[in-house]
Amino acid sequence: MFEAVEELIGEHADLEKRLADPAVHADQREARRLNKRYAELTPVITAYRAWKQAGDDIETARELAQDDPDFVDEVKELEQGREQLTDRLRLLLVPRDPSDDKDVILEVKAGEGGEESALFAGDLLRMYLRYAERIGWKAEIIDSNGSDLGGYKDVQVAIKTRGTIEPGQGVWARLKYEGGVHRVQRVPATESQGRIHTSAAGVLVTPEAEEVEVEIGPNDLRIDVYRSSGPGGQSVNTTDSAVRITHLPTGIVVSCQNEKSQLQNKEQALRILRSRLLAAAQEEAEREASDARRSQVRTVDRSERIRTYNFPENRISDHRVGFKAYNLDQVLDGELDPVIQACVDADAAAKLAAAS
Repeated sequence: MFEAVEELIGEHADLEKRLADPAVHADQREARRLNKRYAELTPVITAYRAWKQAGDDIETARELAQDDPDFVDEVKELEQGREQLTDRLRLLLVPRDPSDDKDVILEVKAGEGGEESALFAGDLLRMYLRYAERIGWKAEIIDSNGSDLGGYKDVQVAIKTRGTIEPGQGVWARLKYEGGVHRVQRVPATESQGRIHTSAAGVLVTPEAEEVEVEIGPNDLRIDVYRSSGPGGQSVNTTDSAVRITHLPTGIVVSCQNEKSQLQNKEQALRILRSRLLAAAQEEAEREASDARRSQVRTVDRSERIRTYNFPENRISDHRVGFKAYNLDQVLDGELDPVIQACVDADAAAKLAAAS
């Protein structure tokens, strides 16, 4: 595996030279692409040089240990350090998800459980908004369909990074593990007998597509307008501002009614549609490449859950990786990193095992 690094060193040096040329920056798209690749390669090159230097240090220490026993312990310490560098380098060389640095559109949809499920969907939305705030991301609710008690039947939110990000720290890189069925166990606000109920909400996370990534033909869309429903400003419920877009080749339907103008709703609906089409294309490609791909659960069924939120025990459990903690209140307040990191670590371990 490490032989490939020599090629990467050459590519890294070439990128450095090209980025130093002012002419390259005349094309901002190309400059961003080169900067992105340079940022991806830099940690690999840095780790590889440290790994090689550690090897040289070990050889020197072994030679000195032949004449001076005091260097024997140093050899052991250096060897342990190089083993850690080897593990880090192996992990850095595992192929990355090309969408890791993308922004996402996250959708939360109430499932089984009626009004209680809608309230839980609202809790999940608040958790993700708080998490985005803690990380320093920007979150924007694109469209929502509220419930009578203040929850959400469904809601879509765009989550974006601010400024330059480190490789592996993009929104998709962290939130892609959130897709699936989330189950809640608690006494609902609608329960008068104090009994614990189980309900569920579904989360779908898709990388947000740029227009150049997804081609949508002018004859591929059917656009319908209708009167908005639910609370809103003066124009809501009085004008046909809500938009429903049907992508005819795939049958994907997207609706948006949050904005006051028909044009704004159309633009927001197209954002969601592009992200869904990109996700569908990526899933098809991955399905062809491997039957073992891990997919997000599309059905909101309590039996098919990735995570359980148990309020009486203040416990959160991720069933995919065996993570369990008793700080559910803090997680729902946005302290989601330990849960996500458990998924990241498990994913990395599986990739390392497959590559070895």
